[in-house]
Amino acid sequence: MAMDFPPYHFRCPISMELMKDPVTISTGVTYERVNIEKWFFTYKKKTCPATMQRIENFDTIPNHTLKRLILAWQNQGDSKSSELSNSPSDKHEEIEALLSTIMSSPFKVSSLKKLRSIIDMGEETRNDFISCKGVEVLVQILDQILTENSDFVTFRACEEALCILHQLPISEEEGDSFKLLSKQDSTRSMAIMLQRGSAEARLHTITIFKKMAKTNYDWNFVIQDQGMDFFKSLLELVSDEICSKASSCALEVLIEILRASKKNKLKAIEAGAVCVLIELLPESSRSRCEKMLQVIKLLCECAEGRLALVEHGMGIVVISKKMMHVSNVATKIGVKIMWLVCNFHSTEKVLEEMLIYGSVKKFLALLHMEGRSSTKDKVVKIFMMHGNSWKRYPCYPCDLKGYLGCVNEQAVDNFLDEFELYLFPQAG
Repeated sequence: MAMDFPPYHFRCPISMELMKDPVTISTGVTYERVNIEKWFFTYKKKTCPATMQRIENFDTIPNHTLKRLILAWQNQGDSKSSELSNSPSDKHEEIEALLSTIMSSPFKVSSLKKLRSIIDMGEETRNDFISCKGVEVLVQILDQILTENSDFVTFRACEEALCILHQLPISEEEGDSFKLLSKQDSTRSMAIMLQRGSAEARLHTITIFKKMAKTNYDWNFVIQDQGMDFFKSLLELVSDEICSKASSCALEVLIEILRASKKNKLKAIEAGAVCVLIELLPESSRSRCEKMLQVIKLLCECAEGRLALVEHGMGIVVISKKMMHVSNVATKIGVKIMWLVCNFHSTEKVLEEMLIYGSVKKFLALLHMEGRSSTKDKVVKIFMMHGNSWKRYPCYPCDLKGYLGCVNEQAVDNFLDEFELYLFPQAG
């Protein structure tokens, strides 16, 4: 099917899209304002994209004549335009025509945008796109940013390719799609986009990584190839308070990566993960809080993670506040974190902070709750390890008896002895 493109001189040389606000630079070439300003001021380029002439004057002049011509062309086209056919065969032909254009033309962005609008139409067109080997074409575009001569236009094409890819099903069951995206060059390209892409491109990339994380994908290559930069880019997304979806996806990817190996945990700790998460926790939503606590728990399985937590001025405070305040899930994870700290890093300073900032009082409240649970078991073990140390402090809760329904300190000791016997009957 023949595709209707705007006349060449109506299109921006950078994006190859119809210009809305054309401006001319000192070389006499006209560009879309937002594109040329991004070229100059975001990417710090000092050349004309079309001619590669070096530029000293970065002023832009509105091209009113060209803008009027473009508007006239659009008005003329509106009277002749017709809606795209809903026929599956027409859609199939259109997908094949666009893929052919993308493969043969150096200017891919406009065709990728049209392809994106077709993919948006539903599952049938997405499946048709995959059967036409569309994923293979998009992966080739991703790989182009790894070449030394990749430029702004290549980068934009890569961003558009990611926009399409993130809408597709990606799992081991999908076969070819997963294999193509999990290739080393593909994952390297996406890791680069995660660091350098636009906000939209980073969201699309982390969405793809989230889908890959649900499989048995081995992250070792990405981590070895990108090092700490990969974790830093994930933590930047976690810190994104504007796009909650990107933050949530980044946390889910982190959880899967950290579960894989201790080496990954050490890299994340080195990248400052504990510090970032502790500072984000106070203002986080319920869902985000639970995921952050899960990441902190995984990091605290390493001595380095526990040390980072207790050395942060707000570490014990924040975890304490989240227990019994957010959700049962958050409380359960919070107790696991405290148990790890009490078990392996129970310095006098740490124990004192737990008492001062309310951890001990919440442990007692958990003991008073009915029923048996793994969380309550951990709390009992914590008291068995450190109860005597806490009793020495004057701020030790005087209403301990009220929590446990006991009459004196000796009764509390008896209660804990009985609880231990209840948990470990063979010890009796």
